Amino acid sequence: MTPLDRLIQWIRIRKALPHIPKGGRLLDVGCADGSLIRAAGGRVRDAVGIDPDAPAGSGMIRGSFPGDLRDRGPYDVIALLAVFEHVPDEERAAFVAACRDLLRAGGRVVMTVPAPLVDRIIDTLRRFRLVHGMDIEAHHGYDPAKTPGYFASAGMRLVTHERFELGLNHLFVFELPAAR
Repeated sequence: MTPLDRLIQWIRIRKALPHIPKGGRLLDVGCADGSLIRAAGGRVRDAVGIDPDAPAGSGMIRGSFPGDLRDRGPYDVIALLAVFEHVPDEERAAFVAACRDLLRAGGRVVMTVPAPLVDRIIDTLRRFRLVHGMDIEAHHGYDPAKTPGYFASAGMRLVTHERFELGLNHLFVFELPAAR
C-alpha cells in the first residue's frame, strides 16, 4: 500500500468506528492487514478478520468469506470496508444472507462502497503510482444505490447512509431487527 492508500483506508476506518458498538464482537471481512481491528481494539471484546491476503501468522484468517470462516458467530457487527463492490453480482444475495446469518439480533453491518467515479480517479492515480488501487478491476461496475435493496431483501433495515470523501464514498449501516 502507498501512503495515499493508507490515508484512504484510515478515512474509511474513522467513518466506520463510531458505528461499531463497544464491548461487542467484530467480524472484519476484507480485513487486509487488520488496521480496522487494531483501531477498534479498545472498543470491542473480540475481533475476527478474514481476507484472501491476510498476513501469515497474523491471527487473521487467510481465506474468502463466507466459505473459509469457521467461527459462525454470532457477531455484534460485521465490517465490510471497500469490500461489497468486489462481490460479483450473482453472489451478492448469498453474501448478504451469510452476513445476516452471522449477526445476533440487533447486530449491524457497517460498510463503505465507492461511487462509480472512483474507478476512473484511482486508475489515473495508479498511472502516477500514487495508489496501489486495491483491485479496482474487480468492482464489477457496482452502483452504490443498489446497496439498500440487497440488505432489505435479507430482512435488514437501513440505519445510516452518508456520503463522504467529497461524495466519492458511501457509508451504509444496516441492522438486523431484534427478535420479536
